[in-house]
Amino acid sequence: MDGTVLVADDDRTIRTVLTQALTRAGCKVHATSSMVTLMRWVEEGKGDLVISDVVMPDGNGLDALPKIAEDRPGLPVIVISAQNTIMTAIQAAEKDAYDYLPKPFDLPDLMKRAARALEVKRRVPTPRAEPGDGQDDLPLVGRTPAMQALYRLVARVMNTDLAVLITGESGTGKSLIARAIHDFSDRRTLPFVVAGAADLAAMDGPATILSRAKNGSVLFDEVGDLDEEAQARIVRMLDSFTDNAPRVMATSQADLAQKMEAGAFRQDLFYRLGGVTLTVPSLRERVDDIPLLADHFLARAERDGLQLRRFNEPAMELVRAYSWPGNVRQLENTIRRLVVTSSEDEITRPEVELVLGNQPAMEPLRGGDGDKLGASVGKHLRRYFDLHGGVLPPPGLYQRILREVELPLIEIALDATGGNQAKCADLLGINRNTLRKKITDLDIHVTRRRKLM
Repeated sequence: MDGTVLVADDDRTIRTVLTQALTRAGCKVHATSSMVTLMRWVEEGKGDLVISDVVMPDGNGLDALPKIAEDRPGLPVIVISAQNTIMTAIQAAEKDAYDYLPKPFDLPDLMKRAARALEVKRRVPTPRAEPGDGQDDLPLVGRTPAMQALYRLVARVMNTDLAVLITGESGTGKSLIARAIHDFSDRRTLPFVVAGAADLAAMDGPATILSRAKNGSVLFDEVGDLDEEAQARIVRMLDSFTDNAPRVMATSQADLAQKMEAGAFRQDLFYRLGGVTLTVPSLRERVDDIPLLADHFLARAERDGLQLRRFNEPAMELVRAYSWPGNVRQLENTIRRLVVTSSEDEITRPEVELVLGNQPAMEPLRGGDGDKLGASVGKHLRRYFDLHGGVLPPPGLYQRILREVELPLIEIALDATGGNQAKCADLLGINRNTLRKKITDLDIHVTRRRKLM
């Protein structure tokens, strides 16, 4: 890299780490803990790139972006922030930050973005309206890479006219993402209309939807569940659009590509809706966000007049370990129930176990007869002992049983990740070298292929 980088952060460790890394990469670095000093450097014409924190003792990095753009058009600014919400990403994009990264950030990733920023001329900013009210009510928080990638993509597409397809499991917040795209876009003052199967059932349904939406936004909710006639009406509606047409978005739990291949979803509608596809990760894919979400829901309950509660450490460990098949919606409902039923300020592990039905880690895993997996395994083991007629089985039972469970578990996990051993190791929560050894020891054949999951 070549250039001068201005670093502004009140954390001395971050300033030191960035200064050392950028200097090793060939850059000159000026670092400060003061927003006033940063702005003076910018006004003096110093720097080819700014890396700035948001909350500083004497200013705000986001608030400084318009002034930086006015004084130094084309000077790229990378915003780094511990405020890991979708609003931070949206505000950074609205105020024309070159890029946004959450804290704690991945240093090699930041260095790559800094290199690109130094090479690519930043586009001239265009005026944008300020976000509307109610932004603190968005429960779209998260510092995990999956959520941060989603935030950045939302920020990039919100002021385009591209159709947006939002996919994800039930309870992940697909409709919240759609609403955020509308509420913080140039169409925020116009109607936001959610259209379901009932709205499309009548012959004049599409006309009514367009009349209500004007040139705002239309969201087709769970479009994968619509029958063929409703799909056809959407296609005809989209074909009739003029220049003042509404923004089109859709949500779907189902894999529309698979439904299309099976003949259950119209190909022409699939391509009309898929301008940009946003995938909302399940809660299982962003476990590190669970404490953030829990704090958000506890604070919301307090605002609603309920007593302020908190989780003790064992209780939060259990909440993190649970599989949350109902995702964020289930987490919110569970926390609401715990707030209401808990007798003390601190929510304990036994209280969480009671609400979750004492299924701490693998609630969705069931045996063929509907029993929990542990109960099903227990029945099998009891039968195994019974078959020995009162005589103990041969020694080494523990390793034999583990092998019997490990083999199908690893095979199925490899199949689910398309043979990608790195993803499989991450899914299982084991070291990649450990996984390789088990594949060898268990004589598992691995086939690498593309897996759309």
